[in-house]
Amino acid sequence: MVIVTGGAGFIGSAVVAGLNRNGEDAILLVDNLKDSVKWKNLVSLKYLDYVHKSDFLKRLLAGSYKDVRAIIHMGACSSTTEPDADYLMANNYAYTRTLAEFALEKNIRFIYASSAATYGAMESGFSDADSTSLTLKPINRYGYSKQIFDEVAIRNGWQKRIVGLKFFNVYGPNEYHKNEMSSVVFKAFHQITEVGYLKLFKSYRAEFQDGEQKRDFVYIKDCVDIILQLVEAPHVNGIFNLGSGVARSWNDLASAVFSALDKKINIEYIDMPDKLIGSYQYFTQSHMEKLASAGIRSKAISLEDGVTDYVKNYLLPGELHLQDEFDEAR
Repeated sequence: MVIVTGGAGFIGSAVVAGLNRNGEDAILLVDNLKDSVKWKNLVSLKYLDYVHKSDFLKRLLAGSYKDVRAIIHMGACSSTTEPDADYLMANNYAYTRTLAEFALEKNIRFIYASSAATYGAMESGFSDADSTSLTLKPINRYGYSKQIFDEVAIRNGWQKRIVGLKFFNVYGPNEYHKNEMSSVVFKAFHQITEVGYLKLFKSYRAEFQDGEQKRDFVYIKDCVDIILQLVEAPHVNGIFNLGSGVARSWNDLASAVFSALDKKINIEYIDMPDKLIGSYQYFTQSHMEKLASAGIRSKAISLEDGVTDYVKNYLLPGELHLQDEFDEAR
């Protein structure tokens, strides 16, 4: 059996869809649905059982689940603006640590979601070497709640037996429920189709023109493919970046969305809120060599191909969920 926490969420539900595609349906799905519309991500998925996150740990530690071969821990509070640090530490750090210790004791494959938010205000380097990870200084509570577990894992030597993934800017189907935390691709599609233009922040640094601030955008299908490879490669362990390895500008992203919609580029550059000016990241780019050297292959779907697939095959038809069979990105 495979356990997927956050199984109704963006990345988690996409992972379950990928497992289903590979013929795996002996899946225990863990999440907290509340009043979120993310329950719709579950409709087409095949799994053995659903258990609420508040009940899961108690049952797991009591030995309720047998023959568990992997725990894919994607469950977390992913809001970078969440103000409750105690909630973040309980949900993102303590919960992850309990799961990791259980998996290590039982020799169960354990893969968890870290985040590129751990890099904080860094705009060069982005190395996923353990020595670098121990020096990072996140600039928000969310990033710190992820960073602290990475540090604990490294200091205890756990990273030699488990996998942590520092996700960069992930976009794609199954993210519609994330509201303000949804990708700019998703937001841009709706803004362009509704008002005909896209708003992007002006630059406040001379070396960057407006809209030329850059991010590492990675398509969800690339992420799922890599996670599935890692599930089947228990000899590959460590804390790895998971991005495209390429920095692309917001203007590039905007152009890709306009192109996928067959519309002329129409961008309005707006003032950045004062609270963001001092902490805004102007550049991110993952180093992917560590993952590649471990034998894990990335399809490296380009921004243009990923956006085109997302817009034409999901957003325009109103099909917001990954299909049972992943289409190859065009």
